[in-house]
Amino acid sequence: MSVLTIDETIARIVAGKVTPTVRAANVDQADSWAREIGEGGIHTFEFTATIPGWEEVLRHWTATEPTATVGLGTVTDGETAERAIDAGAAFLVSPFAVPEARAVADRAGVLFIEGGFTPNEIRSAATHGVAKLFPANIGGIGYLKSLLSVMPGARITATGGISLDNAGDWLAAGAAAVSIGSDLFARPNIAEASRALVDSLRATAVTA
Repeated sequence: MSVLTIDETIARIVAGKVTPTVRAANVDQADSWAREIGEGGIHTFEFTATIPGWEEVLRHWTATEPTATVGLGTVTDGETAERAIDAGAAFLVSPFAVPEARAVADRAGVLFIEGGFTPNEIRSAATHGVAKLFPANIGGIGYLKSLLSVMPGARITATGGISLDNAGDWLAAGAAAVSIGSDLFARPNIAEASRALVDSLRATAVTA
């Protein structure tokens, strides 16, 4: 079980502003990418359950990298949730509602960031701490603003189509944090790109 409380995990995600999604072809690539973003100053991120052997890399990071806050994404069933928590995941993320995974996370006292798109889905997920707007690029920043206008104070992270160039715009629109995947890991120097992103987001003023 995670040593962090749900509130502490939320605080780290919000403070970090960006939570990269490490969706790699294998554990070696996942580990390498995680180390590169760490060199760039990003210490809160998620591996995904689509990585073959994800438990190995997740368990390694949670056991040996105390400064990192590591979660597991693409959690779509209760068994995966249980295995992730056993491997030390500080938080879980899903692309849609997964009641059985929610039940596992709640029993363990671990943050579960549930994905949704409609106002009702986002409202339901946000009552548990944080909601994930996915795919965010479909509705765009205007849609996020509309959601926040009727759910003031809701913590909503944006995932899907977020780029290094527009991440700050999503935060300025009120996103609690953003998740970036392919646009970051396609860069020739991931550490350098991560460092530049961190520097730019530090200057972003959130104006929900």
